[in-house]
Amino acid sequence: MSDNMSESMSANRDALVPERRIKAINLTPDLSPEQRLNRITEEGMCTGCGLCQSVIGINYIRIKKQSSGYLRPVATGPLSHAQVDRVYQICPGINVSLDQRSVDAEKDILWGAGQRYLMAWAGQPEVRFQASTGGVMTGLAQYLVASDEVDFVLHVRASTTEPAFGERQLSYTDADVIEASGSRYGPAAPLLDLCQLLDRGQPFAFIGKPCDVSALNNYARYDSRVDQLVRYRLALVCGGYLTPESFNDFLQHAGVPRPELTRIRYRGNGCPGPVEIENKQGQVFFRSYNDFWGEGETNWSIPFRCKVCPDGIGEGADLVAADSWPECQVDARTEHEDPGYNAVIVRNNKGEILMQRAVAAGYICQGQQISAREMDGFQPHQVIKKQAGKARIAGIQEAGGLGIVCQGLRLDQAAAMRDNEYAEQQRAGARERFLNQSGAEGTPG
Repeated sequence: MSDNMSESMSANRDALVPERRIKAINLTPDLSPEQRLNRITEEGMCTGCGLCQSVIGINYIRIKKQSSGYLRPVATGPLSHAQVDRVYQICPGINVSLDQRSVDAEKDILWGAGQRYLMAWAGQPEVRFQASTGGVMTGLAQYLVASDEVDFVLHVRASTTEPAFGERQLSYTDADVIEASGSRYGPAAPLLDLCQLLDRGQPFAFIGKPCDVSALNNYARYDSRVDQLVRYRLALVCGGYLTPESFNDFLQHAGVPRPELTRIRYRGNGCPGPVEIENKQGQVFFRSYNDFWGEGETNWSIPFRCKVCPDGIGEGADLVAADSWPECQVDARTEHEDPGYNAVIVRNNKGEILMQRAVAAGYICQGQQISAREMDGFQPHQVIKKQAGKARIAGIQEAGGLGIVCQGLRLDQAAAMRDNEYAEQQRAGARERFLNQSGAEGTPG
């Protein structure tokens, strides 16, 4: 597809796939197309995935770094309402709707589809130690590039221009995969050129955040090539990333002001391992994981959209991997030498086949089977987000915000696990934050 969205291709796709005009589109009848696009960012709902640039075309939308420190879509040409309708339909910031693609497992109220829950880690000891939390995603990517199942893996590596950011990477070799290993707690837009990659006609795998996988799944309803060519969709269980303001504060306290930063490794070389910060003079400073995040979830300073995320657990993926510290508490005494263990949810048959093949090839080692309730203990903040999701989104919409259209996430059932008083607290809190513009961003430009 060219930079400009092909009207003929779009029309053909719409003839095959029923139109899904989501509720949020009808909340903006008096705004221009550009104002409707900007509203997603202004309300703090953009995840920065980059898909809108690829689908609509860079002559109309381009992802740019903002003064806020985020990557956001900017209108670069005269947009039509039809184009913005498409953005609203595919945007994972305001639309997280599961289809039933390859879902062939029993669903847990909190964790969704899961054929199997287990502990696992990368098969190569050096990869396990270097990568994040046991290196399952790195090991799976190693297997995929060594196999004939895909031509490349689309994922994220450290940016070559913005040290704190991630940038999209196409990995063809084992060396490519290793280069991109390690978590990225900063803005990244892995789907900037998805349509151009689909134009190649080559099968590939995708590894990203749950919201990135949601973007892929949303777009798959309008472009059949996604299901044909994206052979595997793998996700990291995600709690969010530091706001740019908080990240700058961390660097300042670490003695490396943002303009002096040339490299940061957020974790790895242990589980989670040290934060490595390098300045322009080549000096390297080390800080702990808890220095970066603070002690406990209440100290996390994350974007507004991450706080109200209804799917930080990658329900639309074939397989997900998570940290596995009890109560999500890092043991500072062992984090520098712990080789790491991932808690893995194999969501469907595709994920199971991939896991079995990677184990047989020696790229993944499997440990004991675990349960969904053990996942609760590893990821208590995800339990809270799922139980509070319905009320938080309702609070945003009551305050006049777009909110998030959700389908298939069992938010009603999860909300019923808590009492009405808890739901009211969450609804009122989200409504107040929205009205106080605590998550608001300026108009992108």
